[in-house]
Amino acid sequence: MIFFSSIVGEYKKRMSVKVNIVIMNRSDIHLLNLPDEILLIILKKLNNIDVLYSLVDIKNNRLDVLAQDKYFTNTLNLVLSDQMIFDRFCIYILPRIHGNIKYLILESLALKSILLAGSYPNLKNLKLFKFGQDIALQFFKGKLFSSIRIIKFCSMF
Repeated sequence: MIFFSSIVGEYKKRMSVKVNIVIMNRSDIHLLNLPDEILLIILKKLNNIDVLYSLVDIKNNRLDVLAQDKYFTNTLNLVLSDQMIFDRFCIYILPRIHGNIKYLILESLALKSILLAGSYPNLKNLKLFKFGQDIALQFFKGKLFSSIRIIKFCSMF
Protein backbone atom coordinates (compact mmCIF):
# COMPACT_ATOMS: atom_id res chain seq x y z
CA MET A 1 0.00 0.00 0.00
CA ILE A 2 2.85 2.39 0.84
CA PHE A 3 4.70 1.50 -2.40
CA PHE A 4 1.57 2.16 -4.46
CA SER A 5 0.99 5.50 -2.65
CA SER A 6 4.54 6.66 -3.37
CA ILE A 7 4.16 5.76 -7.04
CA VAL A 8 0.87 7.65 -7.29
CA GLY A 9 2.57 10.64 -5.63
CA GLU A 10 5.43 10.47 -8.10
CA TYR A 11 2.95 10.22 -10.95
CA LYS A 12 1.09 13.31 -9.73
CA LYS A 13 4.33 15.28 -9.67
CA ARG A 14 5.40 14.14 -13.15
CA MET A 15 2.10 14.60 -14.88
CA SER A 16 0.99 17.80 -13.03
CA VAL A 17 -2.61 16.65 -12.96
CA LYS A 18 -5.00 16.05 -10.14
CA VAL A 19 -5.60 12.36 -9.62
CA ASN A 20 -8.26 11.09 -7.28
CA ILE A 21 -7.80 7.43 -6.45
CA VAL A 22 -9.91 5.72 -3.88
CA ILE A 23 -8.67 2.34 -2.75
CA MET A 24 -11.07 0.34 -0.62
CA ASN A 25 -8.98 -2.82 -0.31
CA ARG A 26 -6.33 -4.73 -2.26
CA SER A 27 -8.84 -6.66 -4.34
CA ASP A 28 -9.94 -3.37 -5.97
CA ILE A 29 -6.49 -2.78 -7.53
CA HIS A 30 -5.93 -4.17 -11.00
CA LEU A 31 -2.54 -3.61 -12.56
CA LEU A 32 -3.87 -3.24 -16.09
CA ASN A 33 -6.32 -0.52 -14.99
CA LEU A 34 -3.40 1.79 -14.17
CA PRO A 35 -2.23 4.41 -16.71
CA ASP A 36 0.88 3.61 -18.75
CA GLU A 37 2.88 6.24 -16.87
CA ILE A 38 2.31 4.50 -13.54
CA LEU A 39 2.98 1.07 -15.03
CA LEU A 40 6.32 2.37 -16.37
CA ILE A 41 7.24 3.75 -12.94
CA ILE A 42 6.52 0.34 -11.42
CA LEU A 43 8.36 -1.58 -14.15
CA LYS A 44 11.43 0.67 -13.88
CA LYS A 45 11.85 -0.54 -10.29
CA LEU A 46 12.47 -4.05 -11.68
CA ASN A 47 15.44 -5.61 -13.47
CA ASN A 48 15.14 -4.99 -17.23
CA ILE A 49 15.90 -8.64 -18.07
CA ASP A 50 13.02 -9.72 -15.82
CA VAL A 51 10.68 -7.18 -17.42
CA LEU A 52 11.57 -8.28 -20.95
CA TYR A 53 11.43 -11.99 -20.10
CA SER A 54 8.09 -11.65 -18.35
CA LEU A 55 6.23 -9.22 -20.60
CA VAL A 56 7.45 -9.49 -24.20
CA ASP A 57 5.33 -11.77 -26.36
CA ILE A 58 2.78 -12.70 -23.67
CA LYS A 59 -0.28 -11.93 -25.80
CA ASN A 60 -0.96 -8.58 -24.12
CA ASN A 61 -0.16 -5.83 -26.61
CA ARG A 62 -0.12 -3.03 -24.03
CA LEU A 63 2.41 -4.74 -21.74
CA ASP A 64 4.41 -5.89 -24.76
CA VAL A 65 4.76 -2.29 -25.99
CA LEU A 66 5.67 -1.01 -22.50
CA ALA A 67 8.32 -3.71 -22.06
CA GLN A 68 9.93 -2.76 -25.38
CA ASP A 69 10.51 0.80 -24.16
CA LYS A 70 14.12 1.93 -24.73
CA TYR A 71 14.61 2.11 -20.97
CA PHE A 72 14.43 -1.70 -20.83
CA THR A 73 16.09 -2.51 -24.15
CA ASN A 74 19.04 -0.09 -24.11
CA THR A 75 21.38 -2.28 -22.00
CA LEU A 76 21.17 -6.06 -21.69
CA ASN A 77 23.26 -8.00 -19.20
CA LEU A 78 22.85 -11.69 -20.02
CA VAL A 79 25.82 -12.91 -17.97
CA LEU A 80 24.85 -15.81 -15.73
CA SER A 81 21.35 -16.00 -17.21
CA ASP A 82 19.48 -19.23 -16.74
CA GLN A 83 19.49 -21.37 -19.91
CA MET A 84 15.70 -21.18 -20.22
CA ILE A 85 15.82 -17.35 -19.98
CA PHE A 86 18.70 -17.20 -22.45
CA ASP A 87 16.86 -19.43 -24.97
CA ARG A 88 13.72 -17.31 -24.75
CA PHE A 89 15.79 -14.17 -25.32
CA CYS A 90 17.47 -15.62 -28.41
CA ILE A 91 14.30 -17.03 -29.96
CA TYR A 92 11.57 -14.52 -29.08
CA ILE A 93 12.89 -11.34 -27.49
CA LEU A 94 16.12 -10.32 -29.25
CA PRO A 95 14.60 -10.52 -32.75
CA ARG A 96 12.01 -7.94 -31.62
CA ILE A 97 14.29 -5.51 -29.74
CA HIS A 98 17.68 -5.88 -31.48
CA GLY A 99 17.42 -2.41 -33.05
CA ASN A 100 17.18 -0.72 -29.62
CA ILE A 101 20.17 -2.41 -27.99
CA LYS A 102 23.16 -0.15 -27.35
CA TYR A 103 25.05 -2.15 -24.71
CA LEU A 104 25.41 -5.92 -24.51
CA ILE A 105 27.09 -7.72 -21.63
CA LEU A 106 27.50 -11.47 -22.01
CA GLU A 107 29.77 -14.48 -21.75
CA SER A 108 31.78 -15.50 -24.78
CA LEU A 109 29.96 -18.82 -25.09
CA ALA A 110 26.73 -16.90 -25.71
CA LEU A 111 28.20 -14.64 -28.38
CA LYS A 112 27.32 -16.79 -31.40
CA SER A 113 23.69 -17.28 -30.34
CA ILE A 114 23.26 -13.59 -29.59
CA LEU A 115 24.79 -12.49 -32.90
CA LEU A 116 22.57 -14.89 -34.84
CA ALA A 117 19.42 -13.63 -33.07
CA GLY A 118 19.46 -10.28 -34.87
CA SER A 119 21.43 -7.38 -36.24
CA TYR A 120 22.42 -4.68 -33.80
CA PRO A 121 22.64 -1.38 -35.72
CA ASN A 122 22.82 0.76 -32.56
CA LEU A 123 25.26 -1.41 -30.60
CA LYS A 124 27.97 0.83 -29.14
CA ASN A 125 29.48 -1.35 -26.44
CA LEU A 126 30.01 -5.09 -26.17
CA LYS A 127 31.40 -6.52 -22.93
CA LEU A 128 32.47 -10.14 -23.01
CA PHE A 129 33.39 -12.32 -20.06
CA LYS A 130 35.28 -15.62 -20.13
CA PHE A 131 36.82 -14.53 -23.40
CA GLY A 132 40.12 -16.11 -24.46
CA GLN A 133 42.35 -15.52 -27.47
CA ASP A 134 41.14 -18.73 -29.16
CA ILE A 135 37.52 -17.55 -28.97
CA ALA A 136 38.49 -14.07 -30.19
CA LEU A 137 40.15 -15.51 -33.26
CA GLN A 138 36.97 -17.45 -34.12
CA PHE A 139 34.82 -14.33 -34.15
CA PHE A 140 37.07 -11.43 -35.06
CA LYS A 141 38.61 -12.45 -38.36
CA GLY A 142 38.60 -10.74 -41.70
CA LYS A 143 39.18 -7.34 -43.16
CA LEU A 144 37.17 -5.41 -40.57
CA PHE A 145 39.28 -6.68 -37.67
CA SER A 146 42.66 -7.07 -39.43
CA SER A 147 43.98 -3.85 -37.89
CA ILE A 148 43.13 -4.89 -34.34
CA ARG A 149 46.11 -6.16 -32.39
CA ILE A 150 45.30 -8.60 -29.62
CA ILE A 151 47.34 -7.49 -26.62
CA LYS A 152 46.13 -9.45 -23.64
CA PHE A 153 43.15 -11.54 -22.65
CA CYS A 154 42.15 -12.27 -19.13
CA SER A 155 39.24 -14.16 -17.71
CA MET A 156 36.97 -12.56 -15.14
CA PHE A 157 36.04 -15.98 -13.70
